[in-house]
Amino acid sequence: MLVSEFDYTLPEELIAQTPAEKRENSRMMVLGVNDKTITHKHFYDIVDLLDNSHVLILNNTKVIPARLYGYKDTGAKIEVFLLKEGVNKEWQVLIKPSKRVKPGTKIKISNELSVEVISPMPDNGKWLVKMIYEGDILDILHRVGNIPLPPYIERKMTSDELKKLDFERYQTVYAKDEGSVAAPTAGLHFTQDILKKLADKGVQIGYVTLNVGIGTFRPVKCENVLDHKMDSESFEISQETADLINRAKADGKKIVAVGTTTVRTLETAYKQFGCIKACNSASELFIYPPYEFKVIDKLITNFHLPKSTLLMLVSALAGKDFIFRAYEEAIKEKYRFYSYGDCMFINKEHE
Repeated sequence: MLVSEFDYTLPEELIAQTPAEKRENSRMMVLGVNDKTITHKHFYDIVDLLDNSHVLILNNTKVIPARLYGYKDTGAKIEVFLLKEGVNKEWQVLIKPSKRVKPGTKIKISNELSVEVISPMPDNGKWLVKMIYEGDILDILHRVGNIPLPPYIERKMTSDELKKLDFERYQTVYAKDEGSVAAPTAGLHFTQDILKKLADKGVQIGYVTLNVGIGTFRPVKCENVLDHKMDSESFEISQETADLINRAKADGKKIVAVGTTTVRTLETAYKQFGCIKACNSASELFIYPPYEFKVIDKLITNFHLPKSTLLMLVSALAGKDFIFRAYEEAIKEKYRFYSYGDCMFINKEHE
């Protein structure tokens, strides 16, 4: 299977640069997989589409302010994008422009934080650096860092108003455990009011945590799908959520995953244990057609980049031809794409 089979052309003006005025007012395309129907709704209609036969599972990871702007001694401006924390204050990062740094380069972010470049890493242009600071790194990042918006959302040194908007809106209302460098964007449409309305209808709600990495932004570079390797992302499933899902499966209820990160968390756990167990683990699971889903039945998800692993995952659930027909219609109907954009509800009933 070739990566080029998952390509499509998107008019640039359909890439959402800011979120909808209200989270729940995003548009939602509903795909009926079995009968190949496409209907157009708004996200607040999700309350009418779910009932007490559904269990909703969300990823409650929290985005850290992982984008740092700093300067070398020469005055050259450098961007450091935090990816993964290691030991002894070492981090894996991306550096832009990387040609301006070498091992030993120091980048001053603020009076309380500097970054010293250690060495380039062998994969995907990453660098190993040492963070120089006193105190709690997360507290410092909240003071000096910026929300790590994906590259297709264009922000330079943003205004305070825009920065405040991103801090609030590039985060789910139920975000809890800090550790992600990208938001689980399907969850951005939920409000506390919608969660309450769903609970009042008898929809059971559970949470997992998967810390989203940079791989979520990146198109697949190799030509053959099978040659791609996923970045490892850590996840956690609580005993409460494991029990909720296992009971639901035994009772014949439908598992509705919110976002591809939730899908990979649950499917990885099943692959590792043969059921859902409370665990701290990591996922490198690459889902592409054909794939037999063991845990999830339905999916709420945003519209994804061409040639991305996320587009391959939704193609595995709904069928590649049907997904591409839906994307074609979304473009025609001027849906807003990607992280700050609209969403789809893939409604797959088992036959």
